Amino acid sequence: MKGYRKVLIALNGHKEVLTQGIKLAQDEKTWITVVKVVQPFDGDLNLTGIKNLDDVLDDGGNAALTEVRKAALAEGVMIKTRLEQGDVTQRIVEVAEEERCDLIIMGSRKKKGIFSRLFGDHIVENVIDQAPCPVYVVAI
Repeated sequence: MKGYRKVLIALNGHKEVLTQGIKLAQDEKTWITVVKVVQPFDGDLNLTGIKNLDDVLDDGGNAALTEVRKAALAEGVMIKTRLEQGDVTQRIVEVAEEERCDLIIMGSRKKKGIFSRLFGDHIVENVIDQAPCPVYVVAI
């Protein structure tokens, strides 16, 4: 994997994607942007017992990015993190364009159940179709 200057790592909740992405980016000495996309909230909230509304609305995105920053610091890697809200495929593609990334790294399950194959949202396939650059898929 030669010639990549900027890499976008799209988080989907699996640490293996981040680990593989950081390793590949370190080997190439590239800039790393990590993006976590959360679904937009549209509905009523039951606010009983909620101390921090932001934690509820960001669907754990800030906590995930905090863990990413800790992992990157442990590896001695400088990264940029972005928490985005909206359609997952669309936001990943838009961030890749905005950041002028040369490669997107994503994760995909090795084994998919029958429901995932038939009714899944196929985010990885959609990103591959719409991405402005190559997409490297990590099997998780």
